[in-house]
Amino acid sequence: MLRYLEKPLTLRFDARRCTGCGLCVAVCPHAVFRLEGGRAHLADRAACMECGACARNCEPGAITVRAGVGCAAGVLAGLLAGRGATCVCGEEPGDCCR
Repeated sequence: MLRYLEKPLTLRFDARRCTGCGLCVAVCPHAVFRLEGGRAHLADRAACMECGACARNCEPGAITVRAGVGCAAGVLAGLLAGRGATCVCGEEPGDCCR
C-alpha cells in the first residue's frame, strides 16, 4: 500500500466521541480505520492521505482532519502543474508539500 506520511499532520481521532457507526471505515479509501469492539480504531495511520472523507462523515465529531493540506494535495498539485508527484513534508503544519 502507498504510504503518505508516517504521522499525518492534521488527522485527529477522539475515541471517546466515537459512536461506532462505521462510516469512517466505509468512506476511507485506504483503510485507515477499522471497527473493533463496536467502535472505530486507527488501523493504519500512515496510510492516511488527509482527504477528509472520514471527518466529513463523522457526525459526532470524533475525527478531524484538514483536507487538502497533506501529501495527497501536494502530489495532485504537482501533477496538475506539470512538476511531477512530489511531497516534501516537514515537522510543522504548513511545511508540507511545498
